[in-house]
Amino acid sequence: MSPAPTGAKDQVARLLTLVPFLHTHGHVRIDEAARALGVDEEQLVKDLMVLLMCGLPGGFPDDLIDVDLDALEAGVIRVSNADYLARPLRLTPTEASAIIVALRALRNGAKDDTREVVDRALSKLEAAAAEGSAATQIDPGLNAADADQALLAVRLRGAVESRRQVRLTYYVPARDEESVRVVDPHGLITHRGLTYLDAWCHSAEAPRLFRLDRVAEAEVLDTPVSAPDTAPRDLGDGLFTASSDTTPVTLRLQRPAHWVTEYYPVDDIRPREDGSLEVDLQVADERWLTRLLLRLAPYAEVVAPASYGDAFTAAAQDALALYR
Repeated sequence: MSPAPTGAKDQVARLLTLVPFLHTHGHVRIDEAARALGVDEEQLVKDLMVLLMCGLPGGFPDDLIDVDLDALEAGVIRVSNADYLARPLRLTPTEASAIIVALRALRNGAKDDTREVVDRALSKLEAAAAEGSAATQIDPGLNAADADQALLAVRLRGAVESRRQVRLTYYVPARDEESVRVVDPHGLITHRGLTYLDAWCHSAEAPRLFRLDRVAEAEVLDTPVSAPDTAPRDLGDGLFTASSDTTPVTLRLQRPAHWVTEYYPVDDIRPREDGSLEVDLQVADERWLTRLLLRLAPYAEVVAPASYGDAFTAAAQDALALYR
């Protein structure tokens, strides 16, 4: 098999094909995926390394697509945290109106066969826009996952209004496991296209945000909420702030690692005479930082706190031991 083109445009096209393929097939061997996608195995691995840094804006663990590197070493591709790629397109009323106007203009000069396709698209768009919702959903066929999430949102809103506790079964990507916890729901909020339940978690004894697409089960209990009633938080400054459950961390980045300041929200950047940068950022999960540092090695180090640097050193030594 001849190698696939390696230009940026070609790679984006491959990634747009690769992720839905993996989402549909689940775990798949590298050689099988390469044959199915028509690419060289070596090129496929390179594409997966790029996929590690792709995802939703923000760049936090919940935002990026996760490629299981241990499974990859064994010749198996396992990708998670990419479920949002199966979500239907959602348009604002303004966006929907603009597309409707453009389709009507296209229809005027179209041939009969093209006009039939345009008419079908117009029918769906106009029907959705006529509902007058704040965020018009254009969905040619709502899948089961989206339907379940819509019903979940209705159930959780009911729990908020009735001030009843909820037992959640929730997937935690940082630990790759499901946890069960009882929460006091405050409300539902949307940030960058995703819906979250803002609630007081009795397991963590702290406020938490739960992404609805990661809620496996939600049971509304008969017990009333016990935490004080508070309004849903404002996410205008992002999901993580210095006032939430985060740890301030200072990193020293050499030139090859300067890209971190463009992909992740940072509090401060201090250039140094040797060309490196000292960067302050908020870290919500030490394991996420360790994974980032392993990706950046040897061009990044922890300045403070020292315990985070020790955790990275131990992880790096464990990784090196696998090659001895």
